[in-house]
Amino acid sequence: MTVPPHILVVDDHAEIRHSVTRYLEKNGMQATAAGNANDMDDQLGRASIDLIVLDIMMPGEDGLSACARLRREKCTIPILMLTALGEDNERITGLDTGADDYLAKPFNPRELLARINAILRRASSATSLHGGALAGKRVNFAGVTFDHDTSQVIREDGATITLTTAEARLLSVFLERPRAVISRDELLELSAGRVAGPLDRTIDNQVSRLRRKIEPDVLRPRIISTVRNGGYCLNCDVEFEA
Repeated sequence: MTVPPHILVVDDHAEIRHSVTRYLEKNGMQATAAGNANDMDDQLGRASIDLIVLDIMMPGEDGLSACARLRREKCTIPILMLTALGEDNERITGLDTGADDYLAKPFNPRELLARINAILRRASSATSLHGGALAGKRVNFAGVTFDHDTSQVIREDGATITLTTAEARLLSVFLERPRAVISRDELLELSAGRVAGPLDRTIDNQVSRLRRKIEPDVLRPRIISTVRNGGYCLNCDVEFEA
């Protein structure tokens, strides 16, 4: 018998917590509610959680801070952030701190369920495919070394920089497909497990931040190149260390 995924819903609004958990349970999932970051920590210590739905605007420790802290503590549980409608800066910051996806309030419960299922599929695929290919490996490319397990890159100038979860996943997609042109939509689906919305610039923003961490000259990028009307390409060969 298949064990249903366990979703932790963290929101300070009781009505939202209860309605979301009931909806998820009606759709075959196990759901637990938490009213703040402290309650979230308690639940994480008690049960095995497969995904966290985390609201940004909460009293005490907010969602952005809680997400960043979990990632610093090496928590790999996927996180779906709930943001206020139109708060683009919060969405970008959420992805920077390690969130897997975001959804603006007010939201359609069906879209929330679809986003959760997409993240869970991506997480499962990453474990069996991406993790299997890169887990425990160090990869050399264009004078840069990427350590998959620590999410760190060592640049040509000797600087060691830790990537965010989103940046590490994006770089992993490039490293598994060197010299291949990958569209923005495909990059978003492979790295985040979701479909791009209208005017979605998530991938462009993430590529820009990744370039700042690995490129010798950000103004003239040579490692990750932009392909007009195509997407992006890791413009170098890749060598796995033994």
